[in-house]
Amino acid sequence: MPLGLATLTAMRSQRGGDDEPGLDELLMGAARALRRRWSAGLADIAGLELSPHEARALRTIGHHGPTRLGVVAEHLRIAARSATDVVDRLEARGLVERAPDPSDRRAMTVALTERGTDVLARTDALREEGAAEFFGALTPAQRHTLASLLSKLDSEPGPRRKPRMGP
Repeated sequence: MPLGLATLTAMRSQRGGDDEPGLDELLMGAARALRRRWSAGLADIAGLELSPHEARALRTIGHHGPTRLGVVAEHLRIAARSATDVVDRLEARGLVERAPDPSDRRAMTVALTERGTDVLARTDALREEGAAEFFGALTPAQRHTLASLLSKLDSEPGPRRKPRMGP
């Protein structure tokens, strides 16, 4: 249910006025801090200097098996052309390979190479380590409450961001 102006004003007054950050700012700040922690280690993985965006693409491809570029674009919430650019960079590093789609010879799929599988395992481990360290500042009960609250917010019906179309 969307929040009205009165509800937002009440939330602002409960947190002590305009000097304190709002829930949106706190959530985005925490997400950025977690992402910084994870991305800082990406440069060290096999000397590849993966960007967080490339690591997410690698993860999407790895977790969906051989898949079409459109699926990668959808999961990354980017235009298909942008997904092609990301996959091109991963392919140039020997992390993924393209192959004809067995169900439609006009289409191509993308899958991890052996090296890509190894790099994905290392990025996933790095992500898990960073998350464990980051959320380690919370008690188990606080982590459970946070997970419950975030799950509720993530499952709320409403408009979802659509992929950007264009360059």
